[in-house]
Amino acid sequence: SKEGIDALLKKFEGCKLKAYKCPAGIWTIGYGHTSAAGTPTVIDGMTISQKQAEDILRQDLVKYETAVQGLVTQNLTQHQFDVLVDFCYNAGAGALKSSTLLKKINAGDFDAVPAELMKWTKGGGKVLPGLVRRRQAESAWWSSGEPVDEQEQRTDPDPVPVRTMAESKQGNAAVITA
Repeated sequence: SKEGIDALLKKFEGCKLKAYKCPAGIWTIGYGHTSAAGTPTVIDGMTISQKQAEDILRQDLVKYETAVQGLVTQNLTQHQFDVLVDFCYNAGAGALKSSTLLKKINAGDFDAVPAELMKWTKGGGKVLPGLVRRRQAESAWWSSGEPVDEQEQRTDPDPVPVRTMAESKQGNAAVITA
């Protein structure tokens, strides 16, 4: 949907009219278009217009919408479909095809989807804060059909409470031993 494209895909991909290497080291242009998605092939020094970026996005979306329709056997709401298209656009249709995420969806375990999405936060082998925020937004969209509020998004896990020496078992054992 237009709402899904604007609140998820365009928001997290951004639009760059000059080719750049993404954090995973892949040449990218427009709204996150890579050569893996099809034409045009992205090369160093390539530039496009805003209209071309929009055209490439529409072309790429057809591929990912078709992939989601072909892989998912359960009925989805529009916002759930939007989340899976955004996920495929970002991670690739092959990633969805071989994922536990798809197995859970096709088994009708929709409540497991947010946790499965959160497993996909790495790029180039590292957890990327932008992917953490994107997966949080996808999870919220999946669950409620509403985009997540920017202030509610975090890139860090919950802090581990710090205990004093007297409050810890190891600390008490050390005192007793001494």
